[in-house]
Amino acid sequence: MRKINKLKILNDPIYGFITIPNSIIFDLIEHKYFQRLRRISQMGLSYLVYPGAHHTRFHHAIGCMHLMQKAVQVLRFKSVKISEEEENA
Repeated sequence: MRKINKLKILNDPIYGFITIPNSIIFDLIEHKYFQRLRRISQMGLSYLVYPGAHHTRFHHAIGCMHLMQKAVQVLRFKSVKISEEEENA
């Protein structure tokens, strides 16, 4: 049986290209409850005044994941011990 590669790259409006690090997080993002975040606005009705200011909770959650990936990389660079379980949490 062929193994399906679940790693994906998303294009975020703020951070550019974001890589989904593993299949567990990919499965979480693909879940229907997480996908519902695409319909919830992060900035309320401000997009009616500023059309470019339309960000959803989905974009916000993906951006938070990206920033945590960067934080873990910096901590590992500074020799802080972070286990795989902690990184995936």
